[in-house]
Amino acid sequence: MPTKSAERTSVKTSSMLTKARAFSSFSVDDIEKAKRFYGQTLGLKLSEMPEGVQLHISGGAEIFLYPKSNHAAATFTVLNFLVNDIDQAVDELKALGVQFEHYNEGDLKTDAKGISRGSGPTIAWFKDPAGNILSVVQER
Repeated sequence: MPTKSAERTSVKTSSMLTKARAFSSFSVDDIEKAKRFYGQTLGLKLSEMPEGVQLHISGGAEIFLYPKSNHAAATFTVLNFLVNDIDQAVDELKALGVQFEHYNEGDLKTDAKGISRGSGPTIAWFKDPAGNILSVVQER
């Protein structure tokens, strides 16, 4: 009869990625509109690159936006911004022309401002010019 140690299978893992720098990316349909929205409306620092635009997020995160002729907007949240005061963030973004999504389906409900204050995190969703879903999330 095999011993417990003999029954264990060896699992191979890669060590190459444990120290690799990583970044997130998503597509947009119009890189110029994206630069205006992320750089001017949202006030993010960005770097133009031949392949697209690099967003420099507070805390050192980098997100790469690239143009794609057959772009399809993400149907899920691609970028979340943690904020100290969600009401203030929503009000400020609305004043800059950002429109917030409103939901009323199942457990997902938003108030008149577009903020979900339910059982999960306090969060409000909006879209970039390419239709990708972004959010502001109340930091706990």
